[in-house]
Amino acid sequence: MKPILTISSLQQAAAQFAAIETLHHEPSLYGITDGKAVGTYLEHKFADFLLSQYGYLRGNSASGIDFPELEVDIKVTSIKQPQSSCPFKSAAQKIFGLGYHLLIFVYDKMDNSDNKTSQLNMQHTIFIEKEYTADFQTTKGILDILTRDGNKDDIMAFLMERNLPIDEIGADQLADKILQSPPNQGYLTISNALQWRLQYSRAIQNAGTVSGVLKIR
Repeated sequence: MKPILTISSLQQAAAQFAAIETLHHEPSLYGITDGKAVGTYLEHKFADFLLSQYGYLRGNSASGIDFPELEVDIKVTSIKQPQSSCPFKSAAQKIFGLGYHLLIFVYDKMDNSDNKTSQLNMQHTIFIEKEYTADFQTTKGILDILTRDGNKDDIMAFLMERNLPIDEIGADQLADKILQSPPNQGYLTISNALQWRLQYSRAIQNAGTVSGVLKIR
């Protein structure tokens, strides 16, 4: 029987995988510039790596994330522009987080013209706890308002100024929730769109130095 995958063992496996992958030369990625293709390659390879060591339930399109039992989703991104997208569920995600943890592999792709292979130099492997996956500027603004004894009207005005995809009734409900349970400081940059656009530069910079953003490798 293989051991059951836990968040802790997932993090350990991610560090091991990143170290191994950095040394690997891959012919199938040579000349590939499509970040989605690189991400698919790396995610599938990591899934196979895990399956060789642990027992776990693989995610599917219905669950929406890679490890539904652990509430973890994998993101793979280039160091040149560390970002990706994720499904939009509600404006509250920008304040209280996405609702799941993120395991992020950040690579620098280098092609070797001599042997026609590509190498993914794994620059960063970080883990963001779900409570800290909110938008940095939005949560910072809210926490600043609360520190200055702001009230519901102040919160409502701020939410409307941020152009969140929300109507006045939704903003009113969110303001009540914020006052009852203030959010944690988030470390993503989340752009409004039909899908959230997540940017990871700040999380990469802060990994290992702030609560909820762990530097795995």
